[in-house]
Amino acid sequence: MRRLQVDLGERAYPILIGSGLIADSSSYEPYVRDRQVLVVSNDTVAPLYLSVVQRALANLSCSTVILPDGERHKDLGTLNRIFDTLLRERLGRDVTLIALGGGVVGDMAGFAAACYQRGVDFIQVPTTLLAQVDSSVGGKTGVNHALGKNMIGAFHQPRAVIADTETLSTLPDRELAAGLAEVVKYGLIRDAAFFDWLEANRERLLARDGDALAEAIERSCRNKAAVVAADERESGQRALLNLGHTFGHAIEAGLGYGEWLHGEAVAAGMVLAAELSARLGWLAAAEVARTRDLLAGFGLPVDPPTSLSVERWLALMAVDKKVQGGRLRLVLLRGIGAAVVTADFDPDALRALLAAVAAPKASGML
Repeated sequence: MRRLQVDLGERAYPILIGSGLIADSSSYEPYVRDRQVLVVSNDTVAPLYLSVVQRALANLSCSTVILPDGERHKDLGTLNRIFDTLLRERLGRDVTLIALGGGVVGDMAGFAAACYQRGVDFIQVPTTLLAQVDSSVGGKTGVNHALGKNMIGAFHQPRAVIADTETLSTLPDRELAAGLAEVVKYGLIRDAAFFDWLEANRERLLARDGDALAEAIERSCRNKAAVVAADERESGQRALLNLGHTFGHAIEAGLGYGEWLHGEAVAAGMVLAAELSARLGWLAAAEVARTRDLLAGFGLPVDPPTSLSVERWLALMAVDKKVQGGRLRLVLLRGIGAAVVTADFDPDALRALLAAVAAPKASGML
């Protein structure tokens, strides 16, 4: 087992990475303060792993709530199902929520934990690569709104993150690729050597080589943990973790949540960020090409949808947590491994880029 620590003082917690962790009671016991637990899962993951987790929690009082699967269900209505179960079963402030699933489950269970009785414990048990390397770490929780992704939420750190690599064996290829988009992100924003490693190990990762996946998860989590420890509530450098996300969230909201997977939208968004960086003279064309090639090699989309007009792009991007004082800030690249958060870019360059990727027919659409 690999073990990392997210250093946040009294809110510090471990990230456990290894095979067979979810079946081992010792993975959970140190992080459950009392006997009550509520496992939150969805109707895709629960048939695969819920019974395994329940056996590991056999010495505890274990309740469950099963949510519908998919980004389109990440809303306040679905969130209420968790509250309904907590209240109906009269679970107290000593309950620990266990988020068993991907990023949607983790975000909603974490948000419910942040809100219920003004805050209870939760443990992240991510079962997708994207959740293991990104959304389960850092304490961002929340739900979507029709007008913006993840705009309703709270910072609430888990007690632990339990990343069982065996769960990736049941992950569809498309979901694996979506997770690899977030892995590539860490190389682009702050770890050029990791980007090189990903280029060299692309086939091993696609073949689900256990050692390669564990290495990718550990290096990704190590990068994220360092950023989160330095800026827990995204007042500064933590925004670097949103490379490609302003574009990507616009794709998700513009097309309808669930049409593109989050990692797919982020992949196309990172390419747009790289191309804008090149238009500004900050990034060499060869580095844009490397970015496109690595993402495409993982089976990810590197071109955005053509159905959004320039004005629709800009309207969707304006609903972004990085907007300050009415100014859009973007994460851009000055090199592979060297990202910056800035509002100091030529807006005409952004508009020209969006005009180049939008089909002519989109000028009056959406």
